[in-house]
Amino acid sequence: MTYDLAIGDRSYSSWSLRGWLFFSKFGIPVKSHTAKLYTDELPRLLESFKPARLVPAVKYDGVVVHDTMAIAETLNERHPEAQMWPANPDARAMARSISAEMHSGFAALRNDCPMNLLHQWGGFAPSDAVLKDCERVQELWQLVRNTYGDSKPWLFGDYSIADVFFAPLASRFATYNLPRSAEADAYISAHLNDPQFRIWRAMGIAQNHIQPVYDMGLPHLPWPGPTPLPASPVACGPSENSHCLYSGDPVTDYLELDGRVFGFCNPFCRDKTVADAAAWPAFMEIYGLM
Repeated sequence: MTYDLAIGDRSYSSWSLRGWLFFSKFGIPVKSHTAKLYTDELPRLLESFKPARLVPAVKYDGVVVHDTMAIAETLNERHPEAQMWPANPDARAMARSISAEMHSGFAALRNDCPMNLLHQWGGFAPSDAVLKDCERVQELWQLVRNTYGDSKPWLFGDYSIADVFFAPLASRFATYNLPRSAEADAYISAHLNDPQFRIWRAMGIAQNHIQPVYDMGLPHLPWPGPTPLPASPVACGPSENSHCLYSGDPVTDYLELDGRVFGFCNPFCRDKTVADAAAWPAFMEIYGLM
């Protein structure tokens, strides 16, 4: 079973993040195809995903599915073993309800606080409408955690489609330093520390698609998630490994960490590791911390 997924810039496209998490968090193999937003790359990519006009879009066996809610429900039907919604029927109904509200609501928060996974903004002043959206979001999170949550960090205990829908919004709370309760902050931190979220963000940094349209004109503060290991690119080897940890191809590009040099098959593989080395199990295994 082969899926192809069309996505936009990883650092900015919240809808693309959701589409990718549906696959990565539930162990469904997919081949991703990315295009830079606001360029001719995107319509060219979507030529092979018609009738989709926006990302994300998924195709399989001649079928194209677009819109994140449709993608979620299609994958849930096709992969019941992945248990993408909560097993409890009442919890499942609530999860669908809050996901639908996230899908169609919170316009002020979306518009005033576009997703940006590169850094935190300093000095952002939320409007009254944004603050009302923040209150409503936390009301929903608290309700479902009190009713269906357990000691696990996610809304319904185990990670579900509902958590996918709220992942980009959780990042907005952090990057715009929006007011939140301690309980909400713990849920937000779970997203920022999630291995798949960290991988997505690292690939966005390596992609290096800087979009001035998302510039808020505010100071750039350090990313509020885990502090990356102090890796840096270097011009040459030799490296401890002769073949790329990800592709198995011969190494051509290098990074240095703690005086040790490691090799990769292209600049993207190197740069995604420099961005957050601890996010990549294959690298951490050779580095010796796994």
